[in-house]
Amino acid sequence: MQSAPGAQVAGPSVEDGHGQNANGVGAGPVTAHDVEPCANETADRIATGIVTVVPVLMLGVVVWQAWAELLYWHDFLVFALMYVTTGLGITVGFHRHFTHRAFATSKPVRATLAVMGTMAIEGPITAWVADHRKHHAFSDQHGDPHSPHVDHGHGLRGALRGLAHAHVGWLFLHTQRANKRRYAPDLVDDDTIAFIDRTTLWWIGLGLVLPFGLGYALGGTIQTALTGLLWGGAMRILLLHHVTYSINSLCHFFGRRRFDTGDQSRNLAWLAPLTFGEAWHNNHHAFPTSAAHGLRWYERALDPSAIVIGALRRLGLVWDVVTISGERQAAKLATAAR
Repeated sequence: MQSAPGAQVAGPSVEDGHGQNANGVGAGPVTAHDVEPCANETADRIATGIVTVVPVLMLGVVVWQAWAELLYWHDFLVFALMYVTTGLGITVGFHRHFTHRAFATSKPVRATLAVMGTMAIEGPITAWVADHRKHHAFSDQHGDPHSPHVDHGHGLRGALRGLAHAHVGWLFLHTQRANKRRYAPDLVDDDTIAFIDRTTLWWIGLGLVLPFGLGYALGGTIQTALTGLLWGGAMRILLLHHVTYSINSLCHFFGRRRFDTGDQSRNLAWLAPLTFGEAWHNNHHAFPTSAAHGLRWYERALDPSAIVIGALRRLGLVWDVVTISGERQAAKLATAAR
């Protein structure tokens, strides 16, 4: 397996299996050095609440819009363009490239992917990456920022509490949020990424200006610009956020486990297309640095992110793409069977 070149990550860095770094050493118990206190906890919770609740409230506007016959064909086009752009920014950019270094690329492409992901409003890139690396280091153990299985009680009530925490509740808590210097030093020390982090609000604004402008360009009126903003902004945020959150919740609770990863990660086929292939989650936990999460041929067909990475490689825009051979998959399955 090839790994993309770049700075090494300090602290636990999971390459394979559960709670192990490249040398096979377990992450160990979580310590104070793994957690970063939130400097503006109240402001963070208010902002998270707004981003979580407002798109839901906008559903009422969508219902009214459809009832009043104000729904235009180009609203769906604007929605699709913004959903794909920001969604791939998260999956190809934030997740597979920046978190796991599944491929290498140039500075302009890195910056573009970082901006695309930031427009999704899932948090500044460095915090996102640090939290996800910590999730892998302590997956479904104490220290995991969003496990549905840790400290939530037993039975149906415990399961529901765990799912709620993993889906959205953890966003309002900061007790296990990752220390960025420990888990993402490569991004902290990257001047381009640090700039994008500092200007996160600019890119969030761009992610709202674009659908407004597209709506106006396609419809020619302020009304169509506003409906473009409604669909390419609020509705896009609502769907993308909740399918992303479903990886943390549903994909650690429901579905199939092909590989023994030592945690509760699962593959959830029906969710794969909406998540651009992220729902092949057990595969991902088995081989975190793999550029493709869909490892079988039919899984790969439902892994749009891997298809995009493959296209970028053919265009010469990315290289050192990490692939997992069938032999390596078989070896992991055989090890679990013993």
